Amino acid sequence: MKYFERTVFIYSFILIAGVILTGCSGQKLGQDQGQSTEGRVTLQGTGSTFVKPMMDKWASEFGRANPGMRIDYSSTGSGAGIKAIQSRTVDFGATDAAMSDDELRQVSGGEIVHIPVVLGAVVLTYNLDGVTQPLKLTPELISDIFLGKIRVWNDERIRNENPGTELPANPITPIFRADGSGTSDVFTDYLSKTVPEWRQSIGRTKNPQLPQGVGIGGKGNEGVMGQVKSTPNAIGYVELTFAIANDLPAAQIRNRAGNFVAATSQTVSNAAEGMASKMPDDLRFEITNAEGAEAYPIAGIVYVLAYKEQRDLNKGKAIADYLWWCIHDGEQFVRDLHYAPLPPALVTMTEAKINSLVSNGQPVRN
Repeated sequence: MKYFERTVFIYSFILIAGVILTGCSGQKLGQDQGQSTEGRVTLQGTGSTFVKPMMDKWASEFGRANPGMRIDYSSTGSGAGIKAIQSRTVDFGATDAAMSDDELRQVSGGEIVHIPVVLGAVVLTYNLDGVTQPLKLTPELISDIFLGKIRVWNDERIRNENPGTELPANPITPIFRADGSGTSDVFTDYLSKTVPEWRQSIGRTKNPQLPQGVGIGGKGNEGVMGQVKSTPNAIGYVELTFAIANDLPAAQIRNRAGNFVAATSQTVSNAAEGMASKMPDDLRFEITNAEGAEAYPIAGIVYVLAYKEQRDLNKGKAIADYLWWCIHDGEQFVRDLHYAPLPPALVTMTEAKINSLVSNGQPVRN
């Protein structure tokens, strides 16, 4: 009998100790968090094609660090991402164009929070055989190409900005986004700020309507990139990573200071730094045509869109933990994919937005 009592006591002690040790050994979500999301959770997100390479990398690395978490992200375009979060058919949306006041008024499920996660560049990439030097383009040249006013590559106006470059007398084929696009929003925002004719005829829009007969449409950054790569003498606008991955050049663009600047992680960061003092409380702002001698002018912010009031506590906590990880631990992967991290001032403001997420009125992050 005493032997049986001792055995039960020892077994109970081992069981309790094991439970305690198991609780102590849970894997953290990252250096900056010190907490983990309980249970297995899958988050569904959709939207921006601009950020797809970054989202894929983050999902892989975050899932590796947190085996109980899975991030499923589909690149459907910023317009589709906004519609999906408006109808609450996904856990989060992603867009490189902040929602407009009108789009926010169409939301019936509660307040949507804009959470910046990364910065990127929209580049003019081209398929021009025999041209080895990066082209230099002004906003006026870009506008006239996409309005169909400049039709051949050896147009005098292009040659004047590119002395010494042998340009062919071939017709230009502009490639544009055929779907609702944050990339288009960034592109047209830049041209609207710099070219009066563009502002009056096309304006800032996610769905640019070019003159009839001008150009070919492509769906997503992938579609535009595919059209440029397969069409000799084509030019289109895509996120920088897509041009690099397809081994096609990107033009240097004249910025606000009058300098021709190539798109890099650093020149995009320069654009954000120049706008840091102008950030509104809701973080809906642009970094196109920013001040700074070395600021790349067609740069944008990627936002994750989430409801401030989360219906499901576990999913709400998972969203907050994932986004916190992205802007801290996930930053180490940003430059390798040719994006740019948020500047410190914006990180601080983004932390506050993440910490504002609640479930039943209580913060989802402890």
